[in-house]
Amino acid sequence: MDKTDERLISALRHDARASLSDLALQLELSRTTVRTRIERLQARGDVLGFTVVLKEDVLRDPIRGLMMIGIEGRGTARITRQLQGLPEVRAIHTTNGRWDLIVELGTETLETLDEALAKIRMFDGVVTSETNLLLATKKDSRA
Repeated sequence: MDKTDERLISALRHDARASLSDLALQLELSRTTVRTRIERLQARGDVLGFTVVLKEDVLRDPIRGLMMIGIEGRGTARITRQLQGLPEVRAIHTTNGRWDLIVELGTETLETLDEALAKIRMFDGVVTSETNLLLATKKDSRA
């Protein structure tokens, strides 16, 4: 992937519905070049697809937080499976450093978030955690 592909992907992240003509004008390329590059990115598997983000998707979780979790021993796979079963869990990330997992949570109320946090803290093998509320999103490439 070269710089032109990266610029094209950036433009598509900003507006995946942009026409080939608009993308060509913005990137100072020909329509044919833009189309060929998009097709090549898809064929190589760099671009897996395009999606729609609905207003409800963005507004769905008025309360959002990140929970960093420290796990004792080799319980990460089991705890990850348990987390996948919780409706408040939006994403689970493995990481390096102090924390073993970072979990994105989303709920309708602070009380519901508190209940989810308490449930997670009770999982066998969770030895420490830290949670930060997300106050405002300044940029979201999904939106």
